[in-house]
Amino acid sequence: MLGKPNPPTTGHHETSLYAAVKRHLESLGFAANGEICGCDIVAIRVAGDPFLVIVEMKLSFNLELVLQAVDRLPMADEIWFAVRASARGRDRDSRVQKLCRLLGFGLLRVSPDTGRVEVVTEPSPYRPRKNERRRSRLLDEHRRRQGDPANGGSTRQPIMTAYRQGALACAAHLREGPQPVRALKSCADDASAILLRNVYGWFERERRGVYRLTSAGEAALSRWPPSNPGELTGVAPN
Repeated sequence: MLGKPNPPTTGHHETSLYAAVKRHLESLGFAANGEICGCDIVAIRVAGDPFLVIVEMKLSFNLELVLQAVDRLPMADEIWFAVRASARGRDRDSRVQKLCRLLGFGLLRVSPDTGRVEVVTEPSPYRPRKNERRRSRLLDEHRRRQGDPANGGSTRQPIMTAYRQGALACAAHLREGPQPVRALKSCADDASAILLRNVYGWFERERRGVYRLTSAGEAALSRWPPSNPGELTGVAPN
């Protein structure tokens, strides 16, 4: 396993990281060589069976670096990324560190000016803890959606969530005139919550337990006519 700092090199190319990383590896008992079979650095420590480490270097963390490492996986006992240290770059991003752990790769942060090598993550198995609240929300939203009303990758436009579907179903019924909440439960399981929260401003209480449609609700029905697929039941807004 890799783990200490070391002194200087300069430059603005991957080769500027090489001397510092090589010294770091050698301080840990590895024999390190550059550019072997397309790998930036191959380091071997012999103690019984050879322990083979591949290090891929880039000035900044990017997808190409990850793809190179994935390609090297069948060949090495450990794979490390070595990237130039930055003040606010990807090497400082906790998501990058989680990605390295998830894939089983190590990450080194290298300062070409000082030769310092910092171990950011070790190449050990990683599995994130499940977030049951977020997982439950995904399952619930998926279950309540009617049809598949939103194209994946959609941006800059309202998403047809289950809540919006339920609100539209209530709006379509109220188009006929004010109605009591109980009359709307056939079109949306939680009609009372939808009307009470009134997230989009489509409803207005006329009297206790009775609601009517607002002009905003009329406009919504014009934008998403009731004949469109996926207009019923809903829960949490988006």
